[in-house]
Amino acid sequence: MAVKIFIDQGHNPTGKHNTGAQGNGLFEQDITYLVGLYLSQMLEKDPHFETMLSRETPETSLGIDNSTSLSERTFMANSWQADYFLSIHANASENTSANGTECYVYAENTTAYYLAENILDSIVFALGTKRNGVLSNPSLYVLRNTVMPSVLIELAYITNIQDSIKLRDDQHQFADAIYRGLVNFFGFK
Repeated sequence: MAVKIFIDQGHNPTGKHNTGAQGNGLFEQDITYLVGLYLSQMLEKDPHFETMLSRETPETSLGIDNSTSLSERTFMANSWQADYFLSIHANASENTSANGTECYVYAENTTAYYLAENILDSIVFALGTKRNGVLSNPSLYVLRNTVMPSVLIELAYITNIQDSIKLRDDQHQFADAIYRGLVNFFGFK
């Protein structure tokens, strides 16, 4: 039986509610859409996995405000009875030297935590980003309102010039690294 992975491409299109961070001419919601799409395509070619995307098209907008957008994403994953939930994001900071990759989970020493470790290590290895760790943050809406193990992935900092170049040019590699993290976690060959 295939493992059901719900891929949440963080935020909504430009000009709508719940848009993401901006930096160095990039928009978070555009990056997350493409990385999620590429990840879904990779997973769908692997018989071990089945996927569902939160945003089927770049124009897909969920909810009517920030709260209902997040609610719609978790409702979709819970209704589909996903086995795992991955929310893809790009980080931002007023400090433009802040850089690297981190993952957030509801709690440490959980299934989600160990999955996040695999994904984080894979991204850092493949893209050479700084390893900022796996952090627990039970206040994040998508982590506390999903019924399956859930990981929020901050790929890199859109506000850091070196990270932003990777976010712009290496979206396929980010997706591939997440895919490899999943394969490693499950022990699939």
